[in-house]
Amino acid sequence: MSRWLAGIVSVLAVCLPLMSASAGENQSRATVLELFTSQGCSSCPAADRLFGKYASRDDIIALSFHVDYWDYIGWKDTFATKITTERQRGYGRSLSQRHLYTPEIVVDGRKHTVGSNGADIDQTIGNVRKAPRPIVSVGLKVEDGVLVTMLSSKKHHAAEIWLFEIDRKNDVSISRGENSGHVLSYHHVVRDIQSLGKWEGGEQSFSSDLKSAREAGRDGVVVVVQEYGQGAVLGAAQVWLKGKGS
Repeated sequence: MSRWLAGIVSVLAVCLPLMSASAGENQSRATVLELFTSQGCSSCPAADRLFGKYASRDDIIALSFHVDYWDYIGWKDTFATKITTERQRGYGRSLSQRHLYTPEIVVDGRKHTVGSNGADIDQTIGNVRKAPRPIVSVGLKVEDGVLVTMLSSKKHHAAEIWLFEIDRKNDVSISRGENSGHVLSYHHVVRDIQSLGKWEGGEQSFSSDLKSAREAGRDGVVVVVQEYGQGAVLGAAQVWLKGKGS
């Protein structure tokens, strides 16, 4: 990452590294799906293809994070960084996971499941949406190359705000490792992570210069508001800098 601001199908098919809201709150917001994947994981291509379908849905905000702990097996993931890996480790702590694995899907920061198992992903999305979820209004607009994020809530929320720069789609030719000889497609790949700071509720706005995102050719940005300690997602929104949708 260029900067850091403020601050299985079955279990056998999964790659393992060696090592309160009150009821009645509005539920009608997009669900955030975060896929943790690797170009060096033989079980990940099926999840990456499936993730493309979720990324095309209007009721989903999709983010694909590439981890670096598979780089040792012969292919260095071209999108992986220590910061993206650390985000998965953060969920490992907040969701009390015994180990990290790929492909993993995290739904709204609340539940995790195998990224290649569509039935389990759909069930997890349904279960998360049925449960009471606090809703934070997240408005985004771009003015003169600056992203303005407007947050609003009638309740107190101890939250952190994250900005993710994304590529809509990347095709990568893999020449070594477990996926050698394949050209793989990745959707909504996170290329940069920024912390926009903390928020305690009420109405507040944050401004972010998009110069580097535009210079790097990024397709869009996503803002996620979630409880401290990389907890449950409270709200999210995305804006495309180039074109429309995925």
